[in-house]
Amino acid sequence: MSLNGSRNAADGPAVPMSPGDLVEAALAAVAAGGREVLVHARTPCGRESLSPRVVGPLLEALREAGLERGPGPGGGVAVSVAVSVTSEPDQAGRSARVRSWTVLPDRAVVRFAEPGARELAEELLEREVAVDAEVPVGGSPEPLARFLAWPVRDPARIRLLAEPASADPGPVAELLRRLPPVPVLLFGRGPAAWPVLRLAARYGTGARIGVGDVLHLPDGRAARSNAELVAAAVRAREVTTAGNR
Repeated sequence: MSLNGSRNAADGPAVPMSPGDLVEAALAAVAAGGREVLVHARTPCGRESLSPRVVGPLLEALREAGLERGPGPGGGVAVSVAVSVTSEPDQAGRSARVRSWTVLPDRAVVRFAEPGARELAEELLEREVAVDAEVPVGGSPEPLARFLAWPVRDPARIRLLAEPASADPGPVAELLRRLPPVPVLLFGRGPAAWPVLRLAARYGTGARIGVGDVLHLPDGRAARSNAELVAAAVRAREVTTAGNR
């Protein structure tokens, strides 16, 4: 689940901002059925940051609250951090931040539409952080081309995060045919979030939801929390999967 994304307090009370709010939101969302947590770490003033003094304490707070490191044979919750130009505009600066981390997430989201994505992904893998390679579907073909040109040496630690602009199954089906043997997670933003989630259930891929992606429930009502979105996503996925049988 995307707990906060690039949103801020102006987007409403459902968006957790402080470390304490993020921990509370994560625990509630996991209790509602979420299995992973994606956070955009922020300074006290609300600016996204990759500083070890910001990322480290947030990760420690999430673990100390009871989110068992995962996934693994005993379960657990994978915690991901977004690594992008929003949190560090300079390419060399992003790499330096990753190298300076003293507390490591389970996974990191790398946007292959941004410069230096491949090099950043390699550095994360060297630090034993799994990589979620994010690419748009249906827009510019360049991010996907960059990913496909990247020699995947460790498929177990690489996943493709594909963001379709709509729930048109054609581009997604074509994407799945072209991929190397890596796991796939589909997600949408705004109006595309719920249709894409149902499309993910149809194709049997992973899916993502959260206020970082969408602020409304499938019926159009404003979501009160990440947990409410996750609960609605679990129901929507079950209904779609049952209909495909």
